[in-house]
Amino acid sequence: MATSATTSAPLIEKHTIGYVPPEDRHGKVRDLFTLWFGGNIAPLPIVTGALGVQLFHLNLVWGIVAILVGHLVGGVLMALHSAQGPQMGIPQMIQSRAQFGSLGALLVVLIAGVMYIGFFASNIVLAGKSLHGVVDSVPVPVGIVIGALGSGIIGIIGYRFIHVLNRIGTWVLGIGIVVGFGYILTHIQTDDFLTRGSFNLSGWLATVSLAALWQIAFAPYVSDYSRYLPANVPVAATFWTTYLGSALGSSLSFVFGAVDVLATPVGMDTMDAVKLATGAIGPLMLVLFLLSVISHNALNLYGAVLSLITLVQTFAYRWIPTAKSRAVISIIVLLACCFAAVGASADFIGHFVDMVLVLLVVLVPWTAINLIDFYAIHKGQYDIGSIFQVDGGIYGRYNPQALLAYAIGIAVQIPFMNTPLYVGPVSAHINGADLSWLVGLLVTSPLYFWLASRDSAYRRRLTSGKLAGSL
Repeated sequence: MATSATTSAPLIEKHTIGYVPPEDRHGKVRDLFTLWFGGNIAPLPIVTGALGVQLFHLNLVWGIVAILVGHLVGGVLMALHSAQGPQMGIPQMIQSRAQFGSLGALLVVLIAGVMYIGFFASNIVLAGKSLHGVVDSVPVPVGIVIGALGSGIIGIIGYRFIHVLNRIGTWVLGIGIVVGFGYILTHIQTDDFLTRGSFNLSGWLATVSLAALWQIAFAPYVSDYSRYLPANVPVAATFWTTYLGSALGSSLSFVFGAVDVLATPVGMDTMDAVKLATGAIGPLMLVLFLLSVISHNALNLYGAVLSLITLVQTFAYRWIPTAKSRAVISIIVLLACCFAAVGASADFIGHFVDMVLVLLVVLVPWTAINLIDFYAIHKGQYDIGSIFQVDGGIYGRYNPQALLAYAIGIAVQIPFMNTPLYVGPVSAHINGADLSWLVGLLVTSPLYFWLASRDSAYRRRLTSGKLAGSL
């Protein structure tokens, strides 16, 4: 489904956090499949997927089952956020003002921005290592800078170029990873490929959580890449193309990581294991993954920049951010991340994973509140003008119901947490499995629905006809 704007849409995106009017809508819903499939065939999910057998000591079969369960469950939440894009026409984070208020939303916007800056920095480290693996004469720091510049150019050009690259990447990377699987499975270098590890409940639950949280981590910016689609795109179509692309692409990468480390001697770095396990085609695989990192990492830069713009615009409400503003902020973020990544420790990726686990504790309740508010409370009806007002318009500066549910949603997760900062008593009792995300969702969702549906101020707004837009 496309509009006449599809062929005339500028390559360099002119919008930032503002509403995308109907005349600027373009693209096809199937682009969401290629975006999220191609974007998830990358080194970081491969490294993350390997943890199921490396860190949690599962065997191949139970590792694959845990990976699939986690992505299939987490992908539902991620895709429900994506389906909001065409209906709202605005980025995900600024939409949070409708749930939390103009100032109440600042915390989640800041957390999302920090997380995606962390994603960006981690990926440029992987890009540097991949480039060094392909060309030994290129030092890792130089590779980091090259990877960051490539992602920066893509992110500055913006939305349409990101989609174009991922349409190409879906075919190239999809074929590449299938060929890689074929080579590894016919050149296994270990005798314990199928027997290394075993089922253990805590490891299985931890791997499920890791896969589910991978999907939930996209929630704060997934609708940024569907907001240009025509408003009459069916919600179901947006959901299924996003869900299938993300769940399939990320599951393939996670399983690829597990297969790699099981097919090579114990203790190898995951990306070194990829190079060894893929043998003759190893250099080609590393080139493909390098290109994937550069392309996919543009999403992290783009999401981080939109979050930062949203933060600034909350206070400088008369400021109308343009493509130039987005480019300037992108360059600042890029330079800061390059400096941090080049000077980082060898265990930068490990520290990043630790950081994401901590940040997701505070993002999970936001996911629950956002989805309940959109689908069950407001049913897709929002006053877009109020979202951009300094006082929050009909949504106010703070929404007490959302903030209370959010605080409780964080608190109930604490006993179930397993992060570098704190291990809860329940998690310790089940050998370190982190179920905080599941508890957070199950408590926050009904609590917010109960609080919001009894909000007399909301009912007055609804009956007064001030809310605009619909599913």
